[in-house]
Amino acid sequence: MPHAPMVSHEMGQIRRVCVYCGSSPGKDPAFIAAATRLGEIFAGAGVGLVYGGGATGMMGTVASATQKGGGEVIGVIPSFLRVRENMFRGATEMVVTEDMHERKRIMFERSDAFVALPGGIGTLEELVEQITWAQLGRHKKPILIANIKGFYDGLLAVFEHMSRAGFIHTGTRLNFLVTDDVEKILPMLTAAAASVSEAEKLGERETVQRL
Repeated sequence: MPHAPMVSHEMGQIRRVCVYCGSSPGKDPAFIAAATRLGEIFAGAGVGLVYGGGATGMMGTVASATQKGGGEVIGVIPSFLRVRENMFRGATEMVVTEDMHERKRIMFERSDAFVALPGGIGTLEELVEQITWAQLGRHKKPILIANIKGFYDGLLAVFEHMSRAGFIHTGTRLNFLVTDDVEKILPMLTAAAASVSEAEKLGERETVQRL
């Protein structure tokens, strides 16, 4: 399916951020509050949102907040999820893909950085895949775990356990940022991207095609 080309701009600039998050709101109001505030921050800073295209839960909240603030919203959703995830109708652009692999590739190509808000198995899978590709040196786009109310404490503990057990070595350390403060997300991403060249952010083309 045709889609827009990869972003191209100067080093250090964050033009669009891919946000992984749940299609449900979660039980703690702090999760929705964080999604709302992140969308407001993106819109205020002129940073576009790339996300999974849903209109419900955390996904719908961050998209609505970005859209209401006048920000760019790019949804990327597989055709089989258009009904299940209630496709967001207020997006600047909605890309409908044939499958999950194409969805993830396009989300990667259209984004300069990645943020994981609270979510379920799908969110976890997307986050861990990006961390894996970065660990293997396939790209250097910043990845940030938004540990709202300690949501990702367990996952971070698992990563630490893997390291202590000898499965994550010094030469291939996991490279990601962590914060529990929504206000720090964009500044941290911008700082992390400052030393990454455009070529490094885009990754190896053959690898990206297989995402």
